[in-house]
Amino acid sequence: MKILVVSDTHGRTKNLERVLKKVGEIDLFIHCGDLEGSEDYIRALVDVPCYMVAGNNDWFSDLQRELEITVDDYRIWITHGNNYGASMGTAHLLEEASARNVDVVMYGHTHRPLVEYQDNITIVNPGSLSYPRQNGRKPSFVIMEIDREHEAHYTINYLD
Repeated sequence: MKILVVSDTHGRTKNLERVLKKVGEIDLFIHCGDLEGSEDYIRALVDVPCYMVAGNNDWFSDLQRELEITVDDYRIWITHGNNYGASMGTAHLLEEASARNVDVVMYGHTHRPLVEYQDNITIVNPGSLSYPRQNGRKPSFVIMEIDREHEAHYTINYLD
């Protein structure tokens, strides 16, 4: 199973369109917030099951602020992260993920990609496709792949 995880597109979908062409067929799509009104367009564009949460810039969105989903054997909590001090680090996100008894937390907000493993929890931030803030400032996204043995693998990818 191939899952595309993105965040912080801020209404700019051109790079998302590029990513979809680059990665080919996907089975699931996750957006960690700050879509800024592009949710209907994205739903039509991806044409697979789509999970999206509202971010701190999604003022008039009907999207939920957080979602918990199960994919294969993995319980995933999706949040934008701004309500959990994501800009200051992952400690509060990790604490909440542990309290929720999830395997994976996916968040955005910082515009910096991250895949980290702590206390049997995988912490994933795909970075931003529109306004990257990490060194090199390349738009980024994450591919989560679940193999035949039900093992999850995470890859941070960049657009040139």
